[in-house]
Amino acid sequence: MSQTQSSAGAPATVAFIDLAGFSAIADVYGDAAAIDVLEIFESMVREALSGYGPPIKWIGDEAMLSFPEPEIAIQVVGALLQACRKEPRLPLTRAALNHGPVIRRANDPFGSTVNIAARIASLASPGQLLATRPIAEAAAAKGILTKDLGKVALRSVTGEVPLYEVELAPSPDPAWIDPVCKMHAPYRSYRRAAAEGPWFCSPRCEEAYRKSPQTYPLTR
Repeated sequence: MSQTQSSAGAPATVAFIDLAGFSAIADVYGDAAAIDVLEIFESMVREALSGYGPPIKWIGDEAMLSFPEPEIAIQVVGALLQACRKEPRLPLTRAALNHGPVIRRANDPFGSTVNIAARIASLASPGQLLATRPIAEAAAAKGILTKDLGKVALRSVTGEVPLYEVELAPSPDPAWIDPVCKMHAPYRSYRRAAAEGPWFCSPRCEEAYRKSPQTYPLTR
């Protein structure tokens, strides 16, 4: 029996986490600045996974992680997302969690569970974690706020998938998300100010937005 066949169907919780504004940071501030941001993120992922093993795979600025069960994933990813929100040098993250059977090849997970997690991650807004029902149920059992978003159709996935928002980190205020780099304004610093138009972390992001607002849709 091959290595792939012997591990077929073993359950796992798969997570995808990326930086919402990474491409824009590279475009506006240069590749060196983007790499600095990525190295900070990579270090924080490694720290969150201490004792659980390294990330399964890096895909550009996106980390694909694997855990044996939803409860462990919620604990580790929750700590990571909260730490990222507190790090002023990072833009907002986008994340997704799904649980189900996976096929492993050289320790990399493959299959429908992974595909669904990846598709869900692409739907997440800056600062948002999207998840499937097993994750939402495990989170709700821990008293974590969840929101039923209904069923969604995912590319290359048969049938619609029930989708949930799980608040493992504080929800960002859309009025204070930079539309270019997806940085989020520190709430305490801005809570007395009225949001009039988009907020920008710097004149360079504002200039990029003014030149091409259609490139950077506002977060709702």
